[in-house]
Amino acid sequence: MLTAGEFRISFWVMPLFYQHNINEYTRLAVWHITEPESYFIAQVPLQRDITHPHKRLQHLAGRYILRRLFPEFPFDLIRIASTKKPYLPDDAFHFSISHCGDYAAAIVSTHQRVGIDIEIPTPKVARIRHKFLHAVEWEAIEGSSVYIEHDADADMIRKLTLLWSAKEAVFKWYGNGEVDFSEHIRLKTEGLKASGDGIIQASFLKEAPAHLTLPFHLFEQLCMVWVVT
Repeated sequence: MLTAGEFRISFWVMPLFYQHNINEYTRLAVWHITEPESYFIAQVPLQRDITHPHKRLQHLAGRYILRRLFPEFPFDLIRIASTKKPYLPDDAFHFSISHCGDYAAAIVSTHQRVGIDIEIPTPKVARIRHKFLHAVEWEAIEGSSVYIEHDADADMIRKLTLLWSAKEAVFKWYGNGEVDFSEHIRLKTEGLKASGDGIIQASFLKEAPAHLTLPFHLFEQLCMVWVVT
């Protein structure tokens, strides 16, 4: 029979929420944060002065996933660019981290450029959709012509969250800041579904145009989108 202490340790190692080995070079994972800060501090360094306890916990969990995906990941070499993007100077690993609520996600690749974003759907996304969606994208969403911003249903909220997350993933993939989400990132939104797995096609129009394929997964309470090139 387990003691109370043994049960707690067993519970702490369970919150690997999702993991996907995309190819031989690239892996991603989502962690459900249920552990205390001491659990992460014992395994990864706190490299930034973060005063807010929950943000500090998210920060640590994100870096913990990097080491879980690639045990040789060099934490001590991480630098923060002027755009606030974390990076390794020699690009030994390309990586991207995202936090939302009690979840942290990371994608790591030894060969490919990556970006990832996770979001929890909330009604707020409906109120700010004009800030990140181009008019063409909005018009292509099924039912948008009868949509009322203050009365969005759950399906529409999930669709808008998915689109916001897709643009965030592209922004992190780009990594150089100063991106107009509406003008520089265009998504094909026709026939968009709000459940399960799928793919969104995107065009990144800042600098030389780039076509991107964005896989996504919609969990019951969480949206995740990533990009690998």
